[in-house]
Amino acid sequence: MFRGVFTALVTPFDENGNVDEQTLRELVDFQIENGITGLVPTGTTGESPTLTHEEHNKVVKVVIDQANGRVPVIAGTGSNSTQEAISMTRMAADAGADATLQVTPYYNKPTQHALIQHFNAVANEGGLPVIVYNIKGRSGVNIETPTLLEMAENDNIIGVKEASGDISQMLDVVRSTPNEFSVLSGDDNLAVPLMLMGGNGLISVLSNILPRETTNMINTALEGNVKEARELHYHYMDLMKAMFIETNPVPVKAAMAMMGLITEKYRLPLAPMTKQNHERLQRIMNAYQLI
Repeated sequence: MFRGVFTALVTPFDENGNVDEQTLRELVDFQIENGITGLVPTGTTGESPTLTHEEHNKVVKVVIDQANGRVPVIAGTGSNSTQEAISMTRMAADAGADATLQVTPYYNKPTQHALIQHFNAVANEGGLPVIVYNIKGRSGVNIETPTLLEMAENDNIIGVKEASGDISQMLDVVRSTPNEFSVLSGDDNLAVPLMLMGGNGLISVLSNILPRETTNMINTALEGNVKEARELHYHYMDLMKAMFIETNPVPVKAAMAMMGLITEKYRLPLAPMTKQNHERLQRIMNAYQLI
């Protein structure tokens, strides 16, 4: 079972817009040295839609190499083409990934029955344990709980990143799935409530800047310390919300740049924050004494 906090790692670019391998290696060390449970490269936060296949594979390999077995690596290798998802998953398996994060096929809008076939195909042919990524806001399709339960019958489908934003659905998933099935929150601001109700962990954006603090918050909730977990949740709530004042990962990369962790560089169609939002984020970062 995957349990704890897994950072949805950003992909740093240099001034020329190329993948910055040295900085990526430094980010991996920063995360591990600050107690993170695991790493998730090449997800949405890693700007996977604008990475070439070659860059995608490179990022996965670099993260696995730098982690060097210290923490598990869950490679984002999803696609709206099943065959492409299988191919990319096999490459991640060959590189030594521990599992794969598979996003719901986007734009195609498959039926629930087709979703089962898609995820089973990746699980059976990709060579890695699969964590299903349910995010209707980006994919256009919600994975209904009965659909997920049928997927969970496949021994290679071991968990879900639940980012539906619907706490009722998330709790239904926790209640209904087998005990050995990992239910991971895909939303920082819903993670503590989910942990207190039986969830297993978080795939986090916030932990890019606060790996130790985010891990402590989630572990406190997992241990059932309701009072402290609630206090930590409310303490970091403004910062969690700030990470989404514009499209992820723009705010978190801006925050990391303010902290001197990366160069603030994006690839179109993502662009730097508006001046107003950048100033707002800077005020919040100052309030938390992060810059």
